[in-house]
Amino acid sequence: MFRLSNLISSVVEDKPERVLGGSIAIWNFTNRCNLSCLHCYSKSTLDEVDTLTTEQIKKTILEMKENGVKFIIFSGGEPLTRKDLFEIADFCKENGIITYLSSNGLYFTTGNIQRIVDTFTYVGVSIDGDEPTHDYFRGLKGAFTQTLKAVRLAIETGAKIGIRFTLTKDTVNSLEYIFDLAEKENIPKIYISHLVYSGRGLDNLKMDLSKEQRRKSVEFILDKAFEYHKTGRDIEIVTGNMEQDAVLFLDRFALEYPELKDTMRERLVKWGGNSAGRKLLNINSEGDVRPDPFFPLTIGNIIEQNFGDIWKGGELLDQLRIHPRTQISGICSNCQQIDICNGGSRARAYAITGDLWSEDPSCYLTEQERRKH
Repeated sequence: MFRLSNLISSVVEDKPERVLGGSIAIWNFTNRCNLSCLHCYSKSTLDEVDTLTTEQIKKTILEMKENGVKFIIFSGGEPLTRKDLFEIADFCKENGIITYLSSNGLYFTTGNIQRIVDTFTYVGVSIDGDEPTHDYFRGLKGAFTQTLKAVRLAIETGAKIGIRFTLTKDTVNSLEYIFDLAEKENIPKIYISHLVYSGRGLDNLKMDLSKEQRRKSVEFILDKAFEYHKTGRDIEIVTGNMEQDAVLFLDRFALEYPELKDTMRERLVKWGGNSAGRKLLNINSEGDVRPDPFFPLTIGNIIEQNFGDIWKGGELLDQLRIHPRTQISGICSNCQQIDICNGGSRARAYAITGDLWSEDPSCYLTEQERRKH
């Protein structure tokens, strides 16, 4: 994740650097879901049967704790379809692991919202545009109304909440609407996710943006981030799955604050770009461990192996943990910004070329931008 709002304020206002101090696990806690979203990387349905037991999950949580995992994002599917979600999240907290919830919001009620707020440090809810766009994209008429009601309920109850928006050809025209919605509803965080080719997202490759559309969208997002900082509007902007955004961000930051460009570049290099297999991992509903949720290859299974044995390394993880990943070919091989983005998504590269170490096909940077510091 690229936390551009946080970076602007921390460097410009000389605030302490945000340090995570541990790995993040995105746990696709269940493959069961009440929606059928076009871009879903897990191909979830409501008929799925959970594979992992409560005790298997708790055992793995203890192993993750021993191996430096500090944050778990419970995703899915829809994690609220598992009856043991709160029990397991409480177990995480008892063991010093911070929990986040990624949900579609449709199961938020007045009866459970306080429990959700008390249990999870952060709650992310997906909204993919205005009402017609969201309902089409989520495959359910009325989904937008229910989701917005859930977001309002969470805010009223005191949740630290944000909305997640996935950029596709179907949703890109709603990008400005999402920011207007956050401003109107006082939603404190917007997470913009670029499409990665996995699950239904792979089946619907044609829905991805062109490089020109992607660049225009990112430029708009940057405009909003700098506008919010200058006007003091308290909305955090984060982008995900396109670490090249940080390079374009640096150029824009240098125009606004030229005297701080070197400081920002040092901060971005330290951030490190794509962190799959380094600071980020994924566990799916069947216990398979991957370097990120979209990654085409598994590195082990928690039912069959101790998590520590899986996470300690091996040829693939050793390669992913190189920074910068100078082994990537194509335009990345002579890019002078690879120490910032770290080569972008390996999942997209593999999906298009079958080569894990080819360039990220969605990189929109110009040759000049790839060569300048």
